[in-house]
Amino acid sequence: MDENHHGSSFSNIRAYSLALIQTPKRFALRAGSVATTYEEMTRIRTRSGSNMQKTLRWYDLIGLGLGGMVGAGVFVTTGRAARLYAGPSIVLSYAISGLCALLSAFCYTEFAVDMPVAGGAFSYLRVTFEFAAFITGANLVTDYVLSNAAIARSFTAYLGTSIGIDSSQKWRITIHGLPDGFNQIDFIAVAVILIITVCICYSTKESSMLNIVLTILHIVFILFIIIIGFTKGDWKNFVEPSDPKKPNGFFPYGATGVFNGAAMVYLSYIGYDAVSTMAEEVRNPTKDIPIGVSGSVVIVTVLYCLMGASLSKLLPYDMIDTEAPFSTAFQGSKSWGWMSNVVGVGASFGILTSIIVAMLGQARYLCVIGRSNVVPSWFAKVNPKTSTPVNASAFLGILTAAISLFTDLNILLNLVSIGTLFVFYMVGNAVIYRRYVTAGVTNPWHTRLFLLCFTFTAIIFTLTWQLVPPGKPKVFILVACTVIAFAFIQLFQFAVPQVLKPQFWGVPLMPWIPSISIFLNVFLLGSLDKPSYVRFGIFSGLTVLVYLLYSVHASFDAEGNRNFVRKDVEMPNFPDENDHGDDVHV
Repeated sequence: MDENHHGSSFSNIRAYSLALIQTPKRFALRAGSVATTYEEMTRIRTRSGSNMQKTLRWYDLIGLGLGGMVGAGVFVTTGRAARLYAGPSIVLSYAISGLCALLSAFCYTEFAVDMPVAGGAFSYLRVTFEFAAFITGANLVTDYVLSNAAIARSFTAYLGTSIGIDSSQKWRITIHGLPDGFNQIDFIAVAVILIITVCICYSTKESSMLNIVLTILHIVFILFIIIIGFTKGDWKNFVEPSDPKKPNGFFPYGATGVFNGAAMVYLSYIGYDAVSTMAEEVRNPTKDIPIGVSGSVVIVTVLYCLMGASLSKLLPYDMIDTEAPFSTAFQGSKSWGWMSNVVGVGASFGILTSIIVAMLGQARYLCVIGRSNVVPSWFAKVNPKTSTPVNASAFLGILTAAISLFTDLNILLNLVSIGTLFVFYMVGNAVIYRRYVTAGVTNPWHTRLFLLCFTFTAIIFTLTWQLVPPGKPKVFILVACTVIAFAFIQLFQFAVPQVLKPQFWGVPLMPWIPSISIFLNVFLLGSLDKPSYVRFGIFSGLTVLVYLLYSVHASFDAEGNRNFVRKDVEMPNFPDENDHGDDVHV
């Protein structure tokens, strides 16, 4: 198939100059273009060359979900969120984030079952608008790269703790000429990233089996820590800090601290998003994906809450270490000092599994983004021998290793949290839009108006919560926003009929669940600090610039004047294909 019959915008300087002149026209044509499920699963998928093998089952997905989430959440974000934001109420922070993640997981699952491709949220948004998909895809890949870099640096801290070494002094090299936050060089983190990159390039199934083994070992350590925490800890630590001058009680920083903590630990749940990117390699998507995605979120949320409670019982919140909270919790005890080493070993297993899963996910995102031609199609290629996206895996592995070399954990966590929340917010909007809008058949403005008004109401609620001082006016505005939000959902449900009914699995209680997911994601976004928004704004601006200078022209070259529109009848899944086991479909 000759997709480049319009000529390349990048063949020479003159061609590129003409393309830049036509940028407004091309942007108007491509930014609003819509791909269909059929296109995503056929013509666009063939751009990778070889197919990915269908080798994964539901237990693989649960294993990948547990491995991807548990290591990052408990052993990276818990210490910082508990000490700086939530205190002992970190338990509730995890519960709120878990509920938010579960609602978002329902949205992901509907898309993944109906469209089992490797692109995750990027592919889901491509069936709405290309530009929104590109912005979301760029945020997703960035989230994965930064979170993997953060987790790899945390691995250095826990590995040092497991053998009784202060990694910040012994294993990290401080360069005084660099600014704070970027001046500690971590070669161990780089080595971990590069070794895992080689593993995931080799085989998906073998990577999954390695993940399952490490995850089982990790869960055993987690259960041991929970038992020790509840049997040896002190309940007074739930309400009394070690420093009497610090705020006390279960909510030392109030409800605001709980939600600020929830926003930070939301990084913990990025693992289930990685599971959805494995949909193209699942044998039976209609059965395995709902169990794998939702089941892993529920299990992990329970573990997080128990781990948070265990940590809060072991130490007053103001004594919790921000980088290695669980291992350092045992260092002050003579009889339980050896537990610090045990926790370090267990955490190291968990961190390795989370990096494996996230790096599998980030490569598949970039692979599918390459299929759409908004980044070079070289990233889309699947190696015929390994059936893995080797090009995308290697490129992102090297980039992640470079960032993990010098960037501080706190800088990475804040930027990742805002990007993750933004992506989950977009997917909630996308599932509603897809259910209620068919291009050329229905009026999209009814749905767009609902989504805009509902988001605006959530923003007003969030700003009121964060900025208005306590009192009756604040209560009145919050209650009014809640009532208005519910009224919008109810009115939309009765006034606008659904045009697409999922054949195999759909989000229940439509549009309530995705709407609540949207509201919660907006609320958690409002809990992040100003520097996070500044960094996010700068990155988003650069993303738009890349789209205007490269992606819109590459996409136009590939598709020409072809403007995808959703067909009246979406392409159904193929149950017979899912039963072929390990066959490779070409």
